[in-house]
Amino acid sequence: MCWRSVGNRKTLTFTKAHAYGNDFLYVLKRDVTGVALDALARELCERHTGAGADGLIAYEAVDGGASMRLLNADGSPSEVSGNGVRGLAAILLRDDDAGDRREVTVRTDAGDKRLTRIGRHGARQTFRAAMGLPRDLRQIDASAGGESLQLTVLNIGNPQCIVLGPLPDLERFRRLGPALERHAMFPEGTNVEFVQVEAPDRVRILIWERGVGPTTSSGTGSCASLIAAAAFGGAARDAIVIAPGGEQRVEWRDDSVYLTGWAEVLYDGTWLRDRNPRTPRQNPDRFLTP
Repeated sequence: MCWRSVGNRKTLTFTKAHAYGNDFLYVLKRDVTGVALDALARELCERHTGAGADGLIAYEAVDGGASMRLLNADGSPSEVSGNGVRGLAAILLRDDDAGDRREVTVRTDAGDKRLTRIGRHGARQTFRAAMGLPRDLRQIDASAGGESLQLTVLNIGNPQCIVLGPLPDLERFRRLGPALERHAMFPEGTNVEFVQVEAPDRVRILIWERGVGPTTSSGTGSCASLIAAAAFGGAARDAIVIAPGGEQRVEWRDDSVYLTGWAEVLYDGTWLRDRNPRTPRQNPDRFLTP
């Protein structure tokens, strides 16, 4: 993977992978040395004029796995993504046919994450990942989006805010999601999940991801949702968490929270980048009429 000049443009090769529709673009760190990654993330991840993704991951191979840096689609940094880590493991092992029980360690800003491949079906590889233990788990009362809410907050490598109860309709979801993401009590922003316990072993969620907005899935969000549901909502500590993109298993054990699900490598691509700055992206609301 490298930058190359073609006429008035530079090219950059990348790989796209996803887990349950939560998609990421992966570039080698050495190929983006000296590049403003926040601007590159915004440009590459743009759904209409870029390759389109929820985030950009710059990585490099190391003994036993890889190290990575994650930026959200809006260019803001993030400590870790459970689905992003799994997608990277799938890239590292996509040409490995030695068997299912392969281990990979991914170094993130939230610490090392150990993943074990436990299955493979075509392009989809299934991993069980040790995501660490939650910190600062507590319930708080807050006002946001015109409502008084009881929230569960915690850190599972990144900040999480959980609203337990019946899932919101679209209007309430779009009102509360950004209001909580950018609430003053979260100076660095937070991920937001709306969580309904359907049975002790089954939890359903909707996700408003920090720096992205609505997403079909979130690995750390699924972990946080199970933790909140088990601590305060009557769920078991081992349950299926169902997001719009599909279901993952989360186990809250004494040594770690374990996340099991699949990731799929979609394609390798080449990004053509103008040497001159792009026309600033305009607000799509300009097309709306009262």
